[in-house]
Amino acid sequence: MAPSFVGVGVGPGDPELLTLRAASVLRGADRVFGPTMALDAVGRAESIVRQAVPDVAVERLVFAIVEDDDARRAAHEVAAERVIACLGAGERVAFVTLGDPNVYSTFHHLAALVVARRPATVVETVPGIMAFQDLAARSRTVLVDGNERLHLVSAASGLDALEVPLADPDAAIVVYKGGRHLPAIAARLAAAGRLDGAVCGELLGLPGQRVAAVEELAGGRAAYLASVVVPPRRAGTRAGPG
Repeated sequence: MAPSFVGVGVGPGDPELLTLRAASVLRGADRVFGPTMALDAVGRAESIVRQAVPDVAVERLVFAIVEDDDARRAAHEVAAERVIACLGAGERVAFVTLGDPNVYSTFHHLAALVVARRPATVVETVPGIMAFQDLAARSRTVLVDGNERLHLVSAASGLDALEVPLADPDAAIVVYKGGRHLPAIAARLAAAGRLDGAVCGELLGLPGQRVAAVEELAGGRAAYLASVVVPPRRAGTRAGPG
């Protein structure tokens, strides 16, 4: 096979949710990279791989998870150069990422840098289970049915992302990266009449997992990667954690 760069979704946390396809691709790669905040720290994606496919070694790439654009860009540049070096050696390279590599993932930023410097690079992705799917299953929440819609937003930059979804009461809402804003999210949902049935989950499938109604957790913050699921406003139904 020709050298290629593959983004592999490893799911939200539970190693049993890593797909057979993902495991096959990781075992077939010559090099597997995983993101981390420090070389001596095991990233969450790497921890999943360690449990699900322990025969696969993961090399760490350090990323700056900060609001400093220059620091993030510099870290991406260093990571891209390392990937390019491996591709230049004829290796098939995989990069593991939480959830799915095409949804709020570092992978596509890194892949864009790689392709800009090495245009012949073949870039592929392996889909992964998303945290909101796991949360919906654990809380027995029906996300959408019939002609209902789904809004998937990130609250990493604040709560303005909720304006359009909250104006659509017949749609489900999934909020990513909103843990630090959980009290404010709860208040916005309550004001819009959407708190009923809303659930929050953090560290899904990992030690310290919490799955509860948003109103129960509204008194404090949650983990940065916490997910919130808000079902459509349906008459006579109430979703909730198991």
